[in-house]
Amino acid sequence: MKVHLQENEPGYKIFLYIFYACAVIMAAITVFGIYSMIQEWADKGTYVMGEVLVKTEFPAPHFAKLTTWLFFSTIIGWYCVTRIGWKKTTKIPTWKLALVQLMVLGFTVVCLYETIYNFVLLESQITAGIVNGKVPDIDSLTVAYPDPSRPWNLIFATKSFLAATLISGHAFYLSTRPRKSAQELDA
Repeated sequence: MKVHLQENEPGYKIFLYIFYACAVIMAAITVFGIYSMIQEWADKGTYVMGEVLVKTEFPAPHFAKLTTWLFFSTIIGWYCVTRIGWKKTTKIPTWKLALVQLMVLGFTVVCLYETIYNFVLLESQITAGIVNGKVPDIDSLTVAYPDPSRPWNLIFATKSFLAATLISGHAFYLSTRPRKSAQELDA
């Protein structure tokens, strides 16, 4: 597999179009989620972050939930960006790249911690429900942190931070790989 795509290659356009499709999916889900959250806030005076995305199945009942579509489109969209935008990174000065590497490494560590934290909370709540004799509705499990009046849905939080961990980890990996120089690009 060729690592670096050029703008005139057919594969470049495929990655570009898939990126645009992922961007539309992410934007549509985000707008729907924000609209639903505002509506819930107006009706109840509180909301559960991400719950509407966990409970909404698309395009048909018992198919994928919007959180799954969002997770999928962010990962695939990021991969497409790395394939079509590599040339722009070759001109970054090494001192800026070092700062980006430190920042991305920090993001990776924080997101990994949050992923593990949310996963442990999710598993704990499921286990506690089973011990009490009933299997809880997994899609409704929440954590009232950091603000009790605005809890997070644990499925949404876990998938969001897992996607952020994968993306920031991949960005760190890519930033540590040897880069082509401007002379090699022109040749």
